[in-house]
Amino acid sequence: MPHDRISCNPNVMMGKPVIKGMRVTVEVLLRRLGKGVSVEELMAEYKLSREDILAAQTFAADYLRDESILPAAE
Repeated sequence: MPHDRISCNPNVMMGKPVIKGMRVTVEVLLRRLGKGVSVEELMAEYKLSREDILAAQTFAADYLRDESILPAAE
């Protein structure tokens, strides 16, 4: 599924998904959100829009949707 605000380019941040036109990775945003940093703080710190942050979350959810989960070995 294409994401208008996310890009992956091997020449930018070693190909990790980033906010398009920036060097802010989806991973960094998700880790910061997970540590309790607010959306407003991220917007101010990285000069992002709320839509950029929501796009990062949507990208991650779409990525995980396609992951296979293997049953635990007994």
